[in-house]
Amino acid sequence: MMRGAQRTGTFLLLCALLTAPAPLLAGAQRYEPLADAVRAALATATQADAPPPIATLAAIFPESTQWVAQARPRVARYLPDPAERDELLYTVWYEAARAGLSPDLVLAVIHVESRFRKYAVSTAGARGYMQVMPFWVDLIGTPEHNLFHLRTNLRYGTVILRHYLDIEQGDLARALGRYNGSLGDPTYPNLVFAALSYYRQ
Repeated sequence: MMRGAQRTGTFLLLCALLTAPAPLLAGAQRYEPLADAVRAALATATQADAPPPIATLAAIFPESTQWVAQARPRVARYLPDPAERDELLYTVWYEAARAGLSPDLVLAVIHVESRFRKYAVSTAGARGYMQVMPFWVDLIGTPEHNLFHLRTNLRYGTVILRHYLDIEQGDLARALGRYNGSLGDPTYPNLVFAALSYYRQ
């Protein structure tokens, strides 16, 4: 009986998440001092590389094409332009794979954080698709890193989420709490989990 009630609750949360106006739930990422070795590792991880073009990526990693095909209809309402949609989805796949994360999880975070709005800004100043706080650029980046740039934003977001997942020894709920700056409050992780169940369908 309890399991059925939990399913109903998850379904209602998912419906609300997909249909409600999109408040920005990010912006409270908190600065935490980093050990020099950690800072150096994160700085290395955020440096730009030359990603393969979509056609090359699809040829080398056929699973990326399969995943993109499944994800397209789920994000179409937010990104109606096919070229923009594919660029985002292939970038999500590439950056998630690079950080050792599920691309579905990255989509769920983007959904909750910005509803796929490239230029979203929270009241605290978090920016872009994954709502990255600007202090991260000073901490582990370089001045030319633009958090409104698709790849830069996803690179930072995935590196930061991976960092928090490592800190929390794989506990995703706690890592998400850290990512949102709301550690200990289940609201944000539950929203991401609800979105994740939608993107994994």
